[in-house]
Amino acid sequence: MTPTVGEDLLLLLCRPAPVLPAAGEHLLFPALAGAVLAELGLGGHVRTVPGRGGSTRVEAIAGCPPADDVLRSAWDQLTGRPREAQAVLAVLGPSLRVLLLDRLVRRGDLHRPARGTLGSVGLHELAARDSGHRERVLSAVRETLVGKAGAPDRIVAVAALLSACGLLRSFDPRIPWTPAVAARAEQLERDHWAALVVAEAVGRSVAVALAANLFVAAAVLR
Repeated sequence: MTPTVGEDLLLLLCRPAPVLPAAGEHLLFPALAGAVLAELGLGGHVRTVPGRGGSTRVEAIAGCPPADDVLRSAWDQLTGRPREAQAVLAVLGPSLRVLLLDRLVRRGDLHRPARGTLGSVGLHELAARDSGHRERVLSAVRETLVGKAGAPDRIVAVAALLSACGLLRSFDPRIPWTPAVAARAEQLERDHWAALVVAEAVGRSVAVALAANLFVAAAVLR
């Protein structure tokens, strides 16, 4: 079975050269949920409708369930009525990390951790196996951003989601972080509704963390 957008995104964030430290793993929840929504959208299983105040809502397309069990579980939660995209990210995100990591291990793309479980170890502790798939995905993302060559929609989605999470810079020099690449990444992000939803969620998370840090600092200085 072809790896999903979420699996490819997660694989890129594992070793070698981990780009997501333990302190930043909260970014995984919206990123992986966004990847699932992106895949559902590419497969014609969901559509977006305008929400209140310019927000985005997502609804399942009746009679078009995906075959993949992870995607089907997400699709089931979207049936019946449109749901606010930010709420969907919050509901889907927490369960996806272990599910997708287990797939990567079983497929042979990741080493199983020497200690603990997939739910208890950080991505910086998980090393990619020499299956060649991580390198192929990374090269395809690089060509999409550097060469601007025509790329499969799934690879474009991975690149857009990495940009939405603010993690593309961490791949330099494999993906050189230049003004041209930054501009191309922002364009892909703007053109992809799931990436925009993720960027909004990440922005909210950063704002909350900043506010909390300022509150602590103010309390200490009193």
